[in-house]
Amino acid sequence: MAVDVRWATTEDAAALAAMLCEMAVHYRQPPLAADRALAAARKWLAEESPAYPHFALAFVEGEVSGLASVAIAHPGIDLERLLFLKDLFVRGKARNAGTGRALIGFLADHCRRHGIGRIDLTTEDWNEGALRFYARLGAERHGQKIVLRLSGESLADAAKP
Repeated sequence: MAVDVRWATTEDAAALAAMLCEMAVHYRQPPLAADRALAAARKWLAEESPAYPHFALAFVEGEVSGLASVAIAHPGIDLERLLFLKDLFVRGKARNAGTGRALIGFLADHCRRHGIGRIDLTTEDWNEGALRFYARLGAERHGQKIVLRLSGESLADAAKP
């Protein structure tokens, strides 16, 4: 099966919204209303810089089948930019058929062409399928970092002077 991967544009808002709704269920979150997802997708895609796209979409026979949500960070001590893969999601019927691999290949090629030295990513500790997939790609657990989060009240508190 041929997988077509491209950076999402404003014309892909409906496809992105559909993926966001399915992701919410997969990641054990409350269902996401389709109209809310579409409004968010339209806003995010309209605000993206062409130099730093945020969403790659995979299509199989014209139907959206996968999503990669990314951010590109500027140099740290090693003076290489990095691509942070926030989410990689493949629809159930497209899993184990090359869609995830095509998304990673697209991102890796983008990195190589644009002088981006690595892809960093996270996944939930319960997501055994994702852990196996990344291990097959050669991804190594990087035990030097701990993922922390500021949200809700702690985020509001941190914003106070």
